[in-house]
Amino acid sequence: MGIAKIWIYGESTDGSVATTTLELLAKARQLADTVDVVVHGDASVLAAELGDHGAASVLSIGDLGDGLPGPRIASAIAGAVAAGSGPSVVLCGTTYDGRDVAGRLSVKLDAPVITNVVDLILDGERLLGVEPVFGGTTDVTTGFTGDTAAIFLVRPKSFAAESAGGAAATVGSLEVGDLGNTAGSVVRDRFVEESSGPKLDEAAIVVSGGRGLGDADKYEMIETLAALVKGAPGASRAVVDAGWVPYSYQVGQTGKVVKPTVYLACGISGATQHLVGMKGSQNIIAINKDEEAPIFGIADLGIVGDVHKVLPRLIEALQNR
Repeated sequence: MGIAKIWIYGESTDGSVATTTLELLAKARQLADTVDVVVHGDASVLAAELGDHGAASVLSIGDLGDGLPGPRIASAIAGAVAAGSGPSVVLCGTTYDGRDVAGRLSVKLDAPVITNVVDLILDGERLLGVEPVFGGTTDVTTGFTGDTAAIFLVRPKSFAAESAGGAAATVGSLEVGDLGNTAGSVVRDRFVEESSGPKLDEAAIVVSGGRGLGDADKYEMIETLAALVKGAPGASRAVVDAGWVPYSYQVGQTGKVVKPTVYLACGISGATQHLVGMKGSQNIIAINKDEEAPIFGIADLGIVGDVHKVLPRLIEALQNR
């Protein structure tokens, strides 16, 4: 027994499917008889990649023009559910657009959303979401009792994106219903944050700095070390709140979840909020002068020492290789 049909809100950039969408596909194809992906724009350019990851079909609402994706995607899915051709489960990634779609769809279907999901479990024909609570110290399992479509917001990196070797997904379309006043909302401009090197949530190596660095100028060591190991720089919430680096650098419960091969925590004590965002890393290395710091409790390798002495020596050694 399982779910008959799951729909995923599919996100993409420049004709390439977002990693979050591929992660959702990896899990959904284990749970449902049929998995379809709802997108906007030209579905044909995404069909091969989505099919390879397990999607049976890709359904497009058409071009957005200068409109917002959230109202249109939610309207199309709600219309299909009302017509009886929609899914019993809708999965969205916990992204800006994913949250917008889930929230609007919740209103249209008069159904709640299970948020902050890190795992999905089958209970007969019902799907349950696993959510960490109390700063990630325990998990709760939540399911729907109603008969409308179940909506889940899933955190990135909860599942590993894996090819299924499937053929290209078939291409179809969905009709967008009346948008009301939201039809008048338009995107005037877009700003893309410039960065070099791998993205934080996709990097194989992440070097993060915390309050133990002392001041904003010292964060340069983190960026230098990250560049030397071809990784991405990250930060604790304390560093972001202090204004040393942008929010996009934040690793943790209210930031990004990362699962790199190597995570290097420099001057980070290991507050629960931060651990939630990086404890899934394959290898964790911690540098902290406080030998009682919680970060050492999950570290594979711990260096009890002053980051202001350890990092310069490490950087020098790498530069001299």
